[in-house]
Amino acid sequence: MTFEDLRLLLAATGYDWDPGAGESPERFSDGARYRIEIPSTEGPAVLRAVVDEAQKRGVAVQRVSQGSGVMMLTDDEITEMAHIGAEHAIEISLFLGPRGAWAPGGQALVTNAHSGSARGNADLAACLAEARRACELGIRSLLVADVGVLAVLNRARANGDLPPNLLFKSSVLLPVANPATARTLEELGAGTINVATDLSVDQLGEIRTAVAPPLDVYVEVPDDQGGFVRFYEVPQMIRAAAPMYVKLGVRSSPGIYPTGMHVEDTAVWLGRERVRRAELCLRLIEELDPELTQQPMDSRPKDLAIPEV
Repeated sequence: MTFEDLRLLLAATGYDWDPGAGESPERFSDGARYRIEIPSTEGPAVLRAVVDEAQKRGVAVQRVSQGSGVMMLTDDEITEMAHIGAEHAIEISLFLGPRGAWAPGGQALVTNAHSGSARGNADLAACLAEARRACELGIRSLLVADVGVLAVLNRARANGDLPPNLLFKSSVLLPVANPATARTLEELGAGTINVATDLSVDQLGEIRTAVAPPLDVYVEVPDDQGGFVRFYEVPQMIRAAAPMYVKLGVRSSPGIYPTGMHVEDTAVWLGRERVRRAELCLRLIEELDPELTQQPMDSRPKDLAIPEV
């Protein structure tokens, strides 16, 4: 049943509804309006599970992101993730740490507002070190949760201290809720922008008109970021915000950061479930707005930060 079918069905009961919104003309380099991102892919075992589940379900995954941070992975684990990403044309985006939520200090105990911040010059230096290490092991996409860290990394990239093709992805811990903030992050070097998890379709469209980078949009949101499940809105989001990454969290799931062997089985099953959630979204896209499923999909688009091995 399409959106038009739903509109007519509702109108027959006496209620008018306009599911339309302003439509973005922008696209990814391969002409696609949207791509799938699987967050919280916390190491090689989870990544292998995500790839396996995606192949079984016929879900094309273009990006995975990790939340525990570069410092929580061994060299061998990062290298393995880079190889898997390169083999399957999947962007591997690793989080930078340390971060305020794990550091000494009282604010992190009472509010998430501090959770992604880098504390002092020591943390700025640590984030630079993490970025250099990840790049040396083949990673070309880094997840940044502090505006100052983003500015420092951008300067280091411009100075040649980081690879010129390194992508900076702003974190949901650095939420964007208006066009001015989005433009500021773009000016500071963000190549893809996480938006606040509770924005309306019209607000997403406003941000799209202000910036060029793709928008990263949670359509099922982790509990600590709101817990919203917005599958029926996804086609409208895509039309308003393209190019857009459709991000699948899992509501009512345990926090797993930082992940290690002690919670690996949980992380693996959550990764598989995120792919299943993506399949559910793709089914609704096809049902509600079948035109969106008729999009090109280059297996190695030029703007995808595929790891180098």
